[in-house]
Amino acid sequence: MINIDRIPVEYRPLSPFAYFGYTLLFNIPVIGLICLIIFSFSNSNINRRNYARSYFVILFIVLILTVIFGLMGGFAFLLGFLR
Repeated sequence: MINIDRIPVEYRPLSPFAYFGYTLLFNIPVIGLICLIIFSFSNSNINRRNYARSYFVILFIVLILTVIFGLMGGFAFLLGFLR
């Protein structure tokens, strides 16, 4: 069994509650985005940094898909309105 006290701080694993807490933190509109950017570039804990980066990528993908589907819906509305 691995003694967690012997692992350096920057490599210590995050607990499931930490993942849950960071997810809640990242969902706060402005503060969450600021924390997401800060955690994505910090070197204090590599697992937290990687989680923040993956959350940032998912957020970016959802934003792009929302814009694409919004534009498609807008064009469909205009085409239906013009008939």
